[in-house]
Amino acid sequence: MPVWTLYGLKQGKVSQRWPAVGGDDGQSGVLGFPRFDPAQCQSGCRDCADACLPQAITLKEGGGVNVDYGRCVQCQLCVTACPSGAFTLSSDWAFGVRAREDLVWAQAANSAAGQTLKREIRKVFGRSLHVRHVDAGSCNGCESELQALNNPYYNLHRLGVFFTPSPRFADLLLVTGPVTYAMKGPLLAAYEGMPEPRFVMAAGTCACSGGTNGGGYACGRGLDGLLPVDVWLPGCPPNPAAFIHALLMLLQRLPQRVRGGHLMEDGDGR
Repeated sequence: MPVWTLYGLKQGKVSQRWPAVGGDDGQSGVLGFPRFDPAQCQSGCRDCADACLPQAITLKEGGGVNVDYGRCVQCQLCVTACPSGAFTLSSDWAFGVRAREDLVWAQAANSAAGQTLKREIRKVFGRSLHVRHVDAGSCNGCESELQALNNPYYNLHRLGVFFTPSPRFADLLLVTGPVTYAMKGPLLAAYEGMPEPRFVMAAGTCACSGGTNGGGYACGRGLDGLLPVDVWLPGCPPNPAAFIHALLMLLQRLPQRVRGGHLMEDGDGR
């Protein structure tokens, strides 16, 4: 008997139960997106904006700051630079949204706002989804997290989600990277090769906004304005649980948890 087979028999079942009730998502103690409290901002202060390399934090005319989590790479430099505690550490990671504007911090989170995906998606796909992944110039950080989805712990197949090498058999185009000019053509060709109905996920901050390299000499600013995106998932990179949450949110099997840049305890449902 091969040694790894014997080892697996001794270990027994190791797949986690999440997202079933009572399951562990495996992200305990992992840093997520920084939380923002504008009430703590000091007048005239710009330390956080100066420290933010991808320009996720920008200054407003007349004072205050704008916070765009779609550009955030979770470097936590804003937390270090902020002298007043307006930005604080958190373990908030489930930031998959259906509308890009829900990644921009708003004064009041409206649980009824946002774009609703096609209601018939559940009827079309049932409890399965086939995904074609296209690396459009990423650093391979997102790819390392995607690979973890198929390990025994996360075991994505148990949820009815499968990766396929051909766009002809894909329901969802999952894109990582800022979309380099060299990959723009192959990316569009993959999208055109998919049958209807077809869906698109911008996975990782680079795909959402271009990240730290967006708009440079070699790449654009992600999928914004390039393809019709159904799910935006920022993160540098998103952790495996964030990928699972976003995929199940697409299938309307989990609720969206972020509105107006606020992570909410309960989403808007399906």
